[in-house]
Amino acid sequence: MIDLYTWTTPNGRKVSIMLEEVGLPYTVHPVDISNGKQFEPAFLKISPNNRIPAIVDQDGEGGPVSVFESGAILVYLAEKTGRFLPASGAERAKVLEWLMWQMSGIGPMMGQASHFANSAPEQIPYAIDRYISESGRLIGILDKQLADNAFVAGEYSIADMAIYPWVSVGFELIRGAKPEIVGDGKNTERWLKAMADRPGVAAGMAIPPAQN
Repeated sequence: MIDLYTWTTPNGRKVSIMLEEVGLPYTVHPVDISNGKQFEPAFLKISPNNRIPAIVDQDGEGGPVSVFESGAILVYLAEKTGRFLPASGAERAKVLEWLMWQMSGIGPMMGQASHFANSAPEQIPYAIDRYISESGRLIGILDKQLADNAFVAGEYSIADMAIYPWVSVGFELIRGAKPEIVGDGKNTERWLKAMADRPGVAAGMAIPPAQN
C-alpha cells in the first residue's frame, strides 16, 4: 500500500496519475497547503522541504520507504513496477532528460508566471512578461519535440505524466498571450488530447478532488 500525501496542484497530480497508471493500491492523505498543513511536524518527517507530494511505500524493500519530490517519486514508482521508464540506455536517458526539463523549466516558470499574474501583492509587468515569455518558449520547445513523437520521449512515460498537469492548465492562456513565441501549438494540442483520453490520467487529475 502507498500512502500519498498530496493536494490539488500540478506537482501533486503527477504522482496520482502514475499510481493510477500502474494500478498500485494507494490511500490519499490531502495536505491543504492553503491552511499551512504542509508545516505540520508529522508531514515534515516525510517531506522535510514542506512541499507536496510525498509518499510512504508501506511495502518498500526492508520496510516502509518515504520519498518526497515529485520527480524522485515518479522514478521510484517506475523502478518499483518496471513501467514507464526504460531500464537502461538511450531510451532511459531520453525519459530522464525530459523529466528534468519539466522539473527545472516548465514547472517553475509556469508557477512563477501564475504567481506574479494572479497572486503577487503588486503587479510587476516586467516579472509577468518575463515568466509568461519563458513559459511560452518552453511550450514551443515541447511542441517541436512532439512534431516527430507521439509522446514526449517517444513512448508514453513518466516524462509525459510530469509535464501534462502543468501544460494542461496553462497552454491556452500562454499561447493566447504569446502566440509569436508559442506558434500554433498543434502538436501540443494533439498530445494534450491523447493524454486527457487516457483513463489513468483522467483519474489521477481528479486526486484529490478540487476544493470548493
